This record gives sequence, C-alpha cells and structure tokens, in this order.
Amino acid sequence: MCGSRKIANVHNRKWLCADCGFDLYNNVAAAVGVVIADSNGNVLFEKRAKEPRKGFLAFPGGFVDPDESVEEAAVRECREETGVEPSSVSYLCSFPNTYEYKNIVYKTCDFFFTASLPPDVPDIDALIQKLHGEESEVLGFASVRIRSVEDIEETPLAFGSAGKTLQVWLKNLYNRSIK
Repeated sequence: MCGSRKIANVHNRKWLCADCGFDLYNNVAAAVGVVIADSNGNVLFEKRAKEPRKGFLAFPGGFVDPDESVEEAAVRECREETGVEPSSVSYLCSFPNTYEYKNIVYKTCDFFFTASLPPDVPDIDALIQKLHGEESEVLGFASVRIRSVEDIEETPLAFGSAGKTLQVWLKNLYNRSIK
C-alpha cells in the first residue's frame, strides 16, 4: 500500500509489508471436477489441451469464478468444456492439489462431483459422440474403464487429486474397501 520494497513472505501464507503493516494472504483457489460414468464403470475424461499437464487426462472441470458456488462451477465447467450441461451434480469429495501454471505454483482445493448420463445416452462411448470440446481446453475425450486401483494407476491422469477421487468413487460404487 505504501510502495515499500520491504515485503516478506510469512510462513508461505501471506506477504507482509514491514513499513505499513499491509498483509496479503495467499489463499487456496477453489476448483471443480465432474465424474461422469456409465453402469459398466467407464468414466469420461478429457485430454487436456494446455499446460499444466497437456495431453494428460482430466475430468471436465476448472476454477470456480468469483461469486459462484462450487455446484454452479461444476455445471458451468462441464457445459463449457463438453457442450453438455449435467441436469444435476452430487458432491463426492474434495482433495488439496498443486497446479503449476507459467512457473507459478498455485495451491487448490479440488471439489469433485458426480453427474449422471443424459437419459437418452446408454453409455460413455455414446456420450462422447455428442460432445463438443472447448478447443482451448480440450484436445479430445476418452472413455476409460475404472474397476480397480490398478486401473486408476494405469490411467495417465493430469492431477493426483483425480486419482484419489477415483478411489473414493470406486469405494462408493462397490460399497467396499479397496486396497
């Protein structure tokens, strides 16, 4: 605020001016992802069109906008990135994540939701035929069968939080503990 150059980073949590006492917090950014799966355990993924992790697989999703709930963001991001708006989303879980963009490391809290297939779509492969990816965000779509932790580990996921989410999703799906 005062123009001083005596800015200190305190516990990697905030920046503090030694001259005027102004502090600016380094808060966590909120992000969302939507897990869309069919009854055969096939999960919809996007192939990322940009860094970080260009070419890797991710759920439809992105950052929460100001004055937007995480539920609203999940619906909006799914619509923007796939061309399909989910009729409803249900909260699944959340995990911390690290998102490096243009050499800046952002800490995020990723909120994950599930969404059902549209009623006229029998499976993920049929859904993929209807999708129109946002070119700046999506190179294409993939259907990956996820039935075990090994399936998760073999999937080239863009972010660690997606792998943890798939474990929660599997546990809920099969109502059993997984190893």
